[in-house]
Amino acid sequence: MNDIISKIKSLAIKKTNIMEVCGTHTMAIASSGIKSLLPKNINLISGPGCPVCVTPAGIIDSAIELAKNKYIVATFGDMLKVPGSISSLEKEKSSGCDIRILYSAGDSIKIAKNNPKKEVVFVGVGFETTSPTIAATVKFADKEKIKNFSVIPAFKLIPPALKIILEQKKIKIDALILPGHVSAIIGARPYGFISNKFKTPAVITGFEPSDILEGIFLILKQIKSNKPEIEIQYKRAVKPQGNPFAVKLLYSVFEETDSQWRGIGIIKNSGLKFTKKYENYDALKKFKIKLKYIKEPAGCLCGKVLTGIAKPQQCGYFGKNCTPLNPIGPCMVSSEGTCAAYYKYGF
Repeated sequence: MNDIISKIKSLAIKKTNIMEVCGTHTMAIASSGIKSLLPKNINLISGPGCPVCVTPAGIIDSAIELAKNKYIVATFGDMLKVPGSISSLEKEKSSGCDIRILYSAGDSIKIAKNNPKKEVVFVGVGFETTSPTIAATVKFADKEKIKNFSVIPAFKLIPPALKIILEQKKIKIDALILPGHVSAIIGARPYGFISNKFKTPAVITGFEPSDILEGIFLILKQIKSNKPEIEIQYKRAVKPQGNPFAVKLLYSVFEETDSQWRGIGIIKNSGLKFTKKYENYDALKKFKIKLKYIKEPAGCLCGKVLTGIAKPQQCGYFGKNCTPLNPIGPCMVSSEGTCAAYYKYGF
């Protein structure tokens, strides 16, 4: 560990803003105290890689609406406390709505089979890591002719969001630490625009402290040589081509569409919708729900935190009105949220 830190210090000759895209990286950096080990001129900035954080409030409101209509709503645990416009799934669950916490999307099929007279709706939240598993669940439901199961599609794709951040120029991003889990699915090639168009170094990095430090070292080497590329540090899990089987599975059920990111806005081709063959599993179409655009609470800086423009401490709500037990914005809810990391580890 000391050896890699010494190498980093030898290359850290100017201020360098490095964005870690993934929320898991943010939590790993916070919990391991990596920032305290780095030279002061290495500035780590958290990015938009928290799927719960970027799920629009309209999705939450739609799930609540279905739960109030006596449908069974299933979701991952991180979604429970995410605030919608007037409530959360947790509050509605405590009021008697049938909202169930799952560890796997496939478990929703079991619920549907065990409750054939009730509609079961799964809230489909996640990046490229999660969405192939939900695609597999939909295909299984179709094969088994399960009619009382559907999905609210709220999936997001990482590369288009990074393009928007690099284009905005509201903050200078010198390099990117790219997400390991997402990249295990999509590989390195979809990030090519980062080095080719924006001339920005990027390294796909694992989640151990040693992985992250090595990723920073590789970034600084790229900056010194002035040869930006998409480099894979996390070679034990990520191949340049990714996982072609998972990608093929994903796009056999879904296709790209413009999508709203909470606090950021609409990003072109950054989401997934059902292909025509499987659109009968789209809960929004099945139950004729039109998503509403809902503004974030006045003063909430989650959008700026997600794009690296602001730090959590700059938000007037942070640590006062907004805490993990009483979150105002989504960045405080998720275990991968930047505000939650800053609150828990105090940096």
